[in-house]
Amino acid sequence: MANELTLSFEEAMEQLETIVDRLEEGDVPLEEAISIYKNGMELSKLCHEKLKSVEEQLTEILTSDGQKETFTIPEEE
Repeated sequence: MANELTLSFEEAMEQLETIVDRLEEGDVPLEEAISIYKNGMELSKLCHEKLKSVEEQLTEILTSDGQKETFTIPEEE
């Protein structure tokens, strides 16, 4: 997908929702379904990478004196 680098997270999610809707209809020819599925996997990967990037950015906070400090939130059990 050539334009995936320019997609925002929201645009990619919207396209994923469209893909899921089409595949759930069940009347897509097999070859087209495979192509749509591959496109969906690429969009899913893009969304995952964008979320991971944001998570990495949020793990560092600036202290009041301008120093970077690692910030963690304990995971719920």
